[in-house]
Amino acid sequence: MNPAQGEKLQTEKKVDWVLPFCVLALVSIGVVMVASASIAFAADIYGDPWYFLKRHLVFLAVGAGAALVVSQIPLSAWSKLSWPLLLFCCLLLVAVLVPGIGHEVNGSRRWLTFAGFTVQPAEVAKFCLLVFFASFLTRRNRQLHHWSSFMVPVVILGLVALLLLAQPDFGSVVVISGTLLAMVFLAGARLPHTFLLVGLAASALALLALMSPYRLQRLTTFLDPWRDQFAGGYQLTQSLIAFGRGEWFGVGLGNSVQKLFYLPEAHTDFIFAILSEEWGMAGGMVVIGLFAALTWSLLRLVRDALAQEKFFAALLAFGIAVLLAGQAFVNMGVASGLLPTKGLTLPFVSSGGSSLVICCALFALALRLQAELRIETEGERTGGSVRQLPIFNPLQLGDRNVKGEAA
Repeated sequence: MNPAQGEKLQTEKKVDWVLPFCVLALVSIGVVMVASASIAFAADIYGDPWYFLKRHLVFLAVGAGAALVVSQIPLSAWSKLSWPLLLFCCLLLVAVLVPGIGHEVNGSRRWLTFAGFTVQPAEVAKFCLLVFFASFLTRRNRQLHHWSSFMVPVVILGLVALLLLAQPDFGSVVVISGTLLAMVFLAGARLPHTFLLVGLAASALALLALMSPYRLQRLTTFLDPWRDQFAGGYQLTQSLIAFGRGEWFGVGLGNSVQKLFYLPEAHTDFIFAILSEEWGMAGGMVVIGLFAALTWSLLRLVRDALAQEKFFAALLAFGIAVLLAGQAFVNMGVASGLLPTKGLTLPFVSSGGSSLVICCALFALALRLQAELRIETEGERTGGSVRQLPIFNPLQLGDRNVKGEAA
């Protein structure tokens, strides 16, 4: 083997395809399952059995366009845009509460309409808040030991949580709060401060649940859904029936019975139940494994960024990992009866316009982060320095061994 071939082989071994492979696999599964889970409902309501599939593909194309734009922007630029993004996020969350601007469905005002498309500000807020907190905590990590600096992210998180609860969107509050608190902890906040904040947040969410009759009913129904299986527990019991029918290897793609008007939101919030019915426990474990591998790949980026002292990149990658893993865990936990019912989609899989677009944008941000870390490492090895990656090239993705690690 000549030196050129050896260098090429070594480079190929260092290319990390886990992250893009997992996302592409989840997106592919999502396209198939959205078509399968929605076909009967779409045919009855819209007269077109492929209505939701077409809609899903349109938003997937929009998400690909958003990902392309995000991938062209350097991380340094995202850090500088943190405050404008926070302001934009808050304006959207306020606008959706204004009568005549926000679109109300089933008693919840969570959507804005632009040119025939609906946008969910809570999903946009996830992206904006991740970037803002990663930038803010990078600049203030040395001051987080003091209450004055520690309370700034607490106040911002509290304001956003109040705006989300006014919609109301309890599920997004839980996922966003958990993600941002984990980022604050990673940034170096003192343990007493972190535990106090977590305790206060948990107490506030519990108090809200107990004060709201419908939330309290969800909690009690979750504990014993069969007691009220034709009312409050209907959705969960139908989901559990889907899991039971799937057994080990499922009833076969397209053969689900629960999607035939038995299980509400079969192609969105409860798509994992239909997947488990048609693909069985084996199919469900494949999806869980893909999310686990995706999270592991993102955490490797955190490790590499910390090794290079790229704290903004490390916090950003950690936030993306916690957000996607947390939302997937909540969605699958709700569908399987492990958690109380929450209106959260399964990332990259469920039919949902804003959620799918934001997931694609987060994926592109992770790829940009991965590429910049690799380019920076290459610059160090060759004695040069590479500050920006002007053109995004998927073939350049990968990670390198950082200093101090075995090759």
